[in-house]
Parts: sequence; C-alpha cells; structure tokens
Amino acid sequence: MSDVPRKTEWLDRAAVLLSALCLLHCLALPLIVAGLPVLARAADDHLHAQVLVVVIPLSVVALGLGFRHHRKPWIVWAGVAGLAILVAGATIAHTYYGPRVDTAVTVLGSIVLAVAHFYNSRGTRQPAPTAAP
Repeated sequence: MSDVPRKTEWLDRAAVLLSALCLLHCLALPLIVAGLPVLARAADDHLHAQVLVVVIPLSVVALGLGFRHHRKPWIVWAGVAGLAILVAGATIAHTYYGPRVDTAVTVLGSIVLAVAHFYNSRGTRQPAPTAAP
C-alpha cells in the first residue's frame, strides 16, 4: 500500500476545511455586517485574495499527490475549475461587479474545490490502479 493516502489525507482535509471556512465567511459576514453596523468597516477589507495565497498551493500539492495515486484526471480538472472560479471571484467579480457577485462566485468556487478535494481524498484511500500488462 502506498504512503500517498497518508500524505494527502491531511492536505485534502485542510483544503475542505478552508473551503468550508470560506463558505462560512462568505455567507455569514454579510449577515453580521447588516446586523451590527459597527462592523461595517471590517467588511471593506477583501479577504478572498489573501486566502488564495494559502488555498492555491495547498490545493495544487494535495491534488497533485492524489493524482499520482488514483490517476483520475477529472478530479484534478474539477480542482483547477474550482481554483479558477475562486480566482475569478477574488479578482474580476470583486473589481467589476461588487461584493454580491464576488460572494456568489466565491461560494461556487469553494463548493467545486471542496468536492474535488473530497473525491481526491476518497481516491487516495482506494488501492492504486495497476498498469495493464
């Protein structure tokens, strides 16, 4: 049995946790800000771009190591799509369309990326495929 599952397990779990935290941030922050006007200044900060500095390398390593084990390219492509959507939310949507579109795009990207990491984690726990003779 390969040691890849043990190496990627914590990376995938961390990536899913970060996606969940991002989702929580995106959905809860507007409610908190609306309910507590004192925190309105905190809402002006753009956290999505800073979080990408952690999310992108973590996801690339986890998905890359996972692919070496399970050899399922669709999982990697789903992760790439999720990352691309997150980057689009943090850059284009935030700059040109405002916080509502930024939040919607970021939530979508977080969900896509979390699903990719979920299947990456499942794929690394299964026996590695063997080459055909």
